[in-house]
Amino acid sequence: MTDAEQAYGQGHAESVVRSQHWRDVSNSAGYLAPHLSPGQDVLDVGCGPGTITVDIAARVAPGRVHGIDPSADVLDQARANAERAGVDNTTFATDDVYALDAETDSYDVAHAHQVLLHLTDPPAALREMMRVVRPGGIVAARDSDYGGMIWYPEDPRLDRWLEIYHDVARGGGAEPDAGRRLLAWAHAAGAKDVTPSASTWCHSTPADREWWGGMWADRILHSRIAELATDGGYATRAELEDVSAGWREWVDHPDGWFGLPHGEIIIRV
Repeated sequence: MTDAEQAYGQGHAESVVRSQHWRDVSNSAGYLAPHLSPGQDVLDVGCGPGTITVDIAARVAPGRVHGIDPSADVLDQARANAERAGVDNTTFATDDVYALDAETDSYDVAHAHQVLLHLTDPPAALREMMRVVRPGGIVAARDSDYGGMIWYPEDPRLDRWLEIYHDVARGGGAEPDAGRRLLAWAHAAGAKDVTPSASTWCHSTPADREWWGGMWADRILHSRIAELATDGGYATRAELEDVSAGWREWVDHPDGWFGLPHGEIIIRV
């Protein structure tokens, strides 16, 4: 595995990729949208199943959009999503954000959504993204901040979920409270012109709760997170079962609410 694959604690289990299919520019890259224009060449780092990639491609056509991910299997889904959308200006390939297979000054935009929080060296990744962007272009990144996540009703099982997630991520050398650190990481990468911002997701309708809570009820039991939690001694299988049950009860609660903050940066190269 590449360093990026090793750091990606969530893996690509069905419950993980399920959450990624929901994402598009409007709900996950609104801060980037004003900077996209027809004819741009875009690199989408950590593209997963490619739903954001496809949306970007529609906005920058006839420019080209290249999506990369360390997982070959998830890229098959990205290609299928592009074909279903009728988008023909995308390509997809496995690659490593620490050593991109691209010439210097190859793209107008390099974008990464929910990538840096999984890496052991985010500034190094940003430096490599900056390398492949042409002068006058931008590097854009958006990441969740797990330490800022809040929910209602309070439930000690969901508190335990957050503890386990932090332990697993940091045990692999990653930083799950990434959103608040993006500006610092950009500065550490040598960026001089950085615009930080923030936005949130909120899951509170019955459909949202079923999607978000149901996904986490599955993910905490059937994903690489579960394997790393038990193998690393961060949680027992019984604890994971208890956390999963807590998510199921949250889904069914009529007052269930969940807020997720995200940090964002635009680096001008």
